[in-house]
This record gives sequence, structure tokens and C-alpha cells, in this order.
Amino acid sequence: MKGMKVLLVCHNHPHILVGGVETYTRDLFEAFSRSPRIDPVLVARVGPPYSQMPNPHPDSPIAIMSRHSNEYLIYTDFGDFDHFFGRLRWRTPLTTHFDRFLRNIRPDVVHFQHTAYLGYDIIRIVRNALPGVPIVYSLHDYMPICYRDGQMVRVHDNSVCQEESPRRCHECFPTVAPQQFFMRKRFVQSQLSLVDRFVAPTAYVKQRYVEWGIDRDKIEVEPQGVVQPSVTADEIEARRKFGPRKRNRFGYFGQLNPYKGADTLLRAIDLLGPSFGGHLWVYGANLQHQSPEWQQRFGELIHRPRTNVTFAGSYQRSDLAELMARLDWVIVPSSWWETGPLVVWEAFQHRRPVICSDIGGQSEKVVDGVNGLHFRRGDAESLALTLQHAASRPGLWETLRDGIPERPGPPMSRHIDALVSIYDALLDQRNGATANAAPRAAAPHTNAVAEWRDVVSG
Repeated sequence: MKGMKVLLVCHNHPHILVGGVETYTRDLFEAFSRSPRIDPVLVARVGPPYSQMPNPHPDSPIAIMSRHSNEYLIYTDFGDFDHFFGRLRWRTPLTTHFDRFLRNIRPDVVHFQHTAYLGYDIIRIVRNALPGVPIVYSLHDYMPICYRDGQMVRVHDNSVCQEESPRRCHECFPTVAPQQFFMRKRFVQSQLSLVDRFVAPTAYVKQRYVEWGIDRDKIEVEPQGVVQPSVTADEIEARRKFGPRKRNRFGYFGQLNPYKGADTLLRAIDLLGPSFGGHLWVYGANLQHQSPEWQQRFGELIHRPRTNVTFAGSYQRSDLAELMARLDWVIVPSSWWETGPLVVWEAFQHRRPVICSDIGGQSEKVVDGVNGLHFRRGDAESLALTLQHAASRPGLWETLRDGIPERPGPPMSRHIDALVSIYDALLDQRNGATANAAPRAAAPHTNAVAEWRDVVSG
């Protein structure tokens, strides 16, 4: 018999939009599904602009993905989302349908991975519908703090920001009064005050949120778990017996948005010119979902004539080992305070040193001169010099590869244990002596889930 029922809530389904949070949520859901202690349910938002899927059910915005799965989709209208306050203007999908969904599913724990396009006040819906159920919220970015897509990067000069205030936010967005930023912060904090425990991937992320106003004791530092690949790029390379070669092949894996630094990378390649002996492969996705201004700017960079860059498009995770085997270095040029980029762990799993910008989560994982190289954030000239150094110095690649931890990243099994410990502690606090006196059972949920499936699929 399964143990506690955990509802995971995410802002996109990983089958529809592939991103770091979505991939991690999928890994977490699948790991929970294999665990005898957890009965997981996943509900993820769908709808434009990331999918053109219409409202999945005429009578409800919620639909089950498959009659034999525990995965659900909730449709919300992107055009109805108030990006400033982070809430839906028309709240019936939450106040009526999601409320009914919660009362039918009856989870033991609700764990939010992200609330974009759903709204921060979805937390209050959970608290009202399930007063005694613990709420957990993962801090994957700084969106509650920063109106600029949660990037903590200033608008006027793209410098990094470590301090928010109504005045500073007004400087970035002059058309929005400081009083409005004050009200935004109070609104978001009032919703997040209903959360029982936050999960931060690093101590730095925790400190930023403590400074913003969240009680330090409510934030647990727990790095994201990583799934070990069945085969590594190193193993593929060894089987093919490539032999000694120049280590001058570079790869970029990630979103093509204004904050991931792919533009800085292309400018660095252009500075090196045709004489640069290396080659860059760009595995990027979701450019079509970015602003028209960014699409035009980045499109101009893409279409410059080059012989040393290959734009390979998106990729399947199952192909990652094969792709990494063709490369030597992975580049993570993000210009924002990444909270814990998954691509670094993936590169290390495949024994590929990482070249990254010198701030944020990537620089915490990549130790300069030990298992990778740093360059100055947003500085194309600094990156160009680093790429030249990496491609031309004999023995450097081998030295840095040897500096990669044998088992990089926290194993998903250990991560699951840590999350279950958090859930257990919260349930014990909620239930008091009753929780210690009698074991929890999942059996009462079975009929409710079946009934809900009948509702949303019929």
C-alpha cells in the first residue's frame, strides 16, 4: 500500500515545455512513483503561449492526461494573467474547479514547484480547501522578489541586483509607482505566509529570501536531486576508441531567452573569428516564446555567417549522452543568479568540464580551475579569452575532467529521503499526538480519485 499522497503543482507540464523546473518536476514525480512511501499526483498548467491546447474539457479547466495516470492538466488563460501581481483576474478556475479538485484528490501534502500563470493566491485556495494539509513551496527562482521575470538583473544597465525596494524597482520600471511595488510585495508575501515550509536549492537562495522577509526557520536548504544516466558520454567515447584529440568542441544546452547568455556566447565566438580552431554546437529551445524584441535581436546574431557554429535546435534528454560524447566542454553563460542549473550536473555526469559565468548557482557548482573555468558575467571578451584558453592549452581538459566529482549532484534517492523527512515533520506538527499514535493510510483516497477521474474524463 502506498503511503502519503503528495500533490505536485507546476506551471508547465514537461511534455509541453522543456525547462529546468519542468524537468526536475518530472524527475521528482517519477521517483515518487517508484517509492512505496509516496503516492504522487501531478497537476500542471497548460495553455498559450507555451501550447496551443484549448481548454481540455468544456465543463472544467482540469483534465486527466490518461485514465491510468495520476497526471492532470489545468488550463488557464495567459491573457487573463496579471503579471505584476502574479494572479489570475478571472479566478473561477481556482475558486471553483481547483477547489473541487483538491477536495476530491485529498492529498496529505501539497508541494508547489511554481505558481506562474496560476497565481500566488492558488496557495490560499489550498489552505481554504484543505486547512490541515501542509503546504511546501520550492524556490526555483526569484520571481516573488523581482518583477523582471525573477532574474534580479537591472533593466537600465543589466547589472546584477542583490537588493530590492520599491524605489529600486521603480528605477527599473519608471512607469510603475513605488507604491505599487510596495503593494505587490505585500500581496505576494501575504500568499506565501500560508506556506508551511520552503525548499531552497542553495544557502544563497535562502539568504536572499530571508532578506526579503521570509522567516529563516521556514526555509530548508535542499539541493535538487539528479537522476543518474544509464550511460555516460565518457563511456560512449571509450567504446568508440577515439584516441587523443584536440579538446576544442563546445556545447550550449538551454533556453534561448535574454538571461541565459547565449547572445554573449555568440558575440565571443565572433570576437575569436574564423581562425579560432574550435567549434560550437547550440542546442537551444523556446526562442519562439520570447518577446518580439528579443527574437529580433537574437535572430540577427543567429543569421550572421559563421563556419564554426552549428545551431542544432532542441534535443531529447534520452539523446544527451550521445550529444555530450561529441563535445568536450559545456558552456553555461547565464547572466542572472541561477538558483541551481541542472545542465551543470548533467555535464558533470558525462565527465564534461563546464565554462560558466562567475555568479549564481553555476559558479557555486563549478570551481574555477578545478572542474571548469569561470569568465566575467556578460563579458564577451572575457568569454572569448576563456574559450581560447580552453581550446589551446594542452592537458587542461584532462585536468579539469579529473576534478569532477565521481558522483556529481545529490542522488535522487537521497533527495527523496530529505523531502519525505520534511513532509513527515510537517504532518507530525499538524497532527500532533494523533499522528504519532496511528499510522497514516492511503486507502480512503482511492474512491475519491476514481470519482474525480469520472468527472474530468466524462
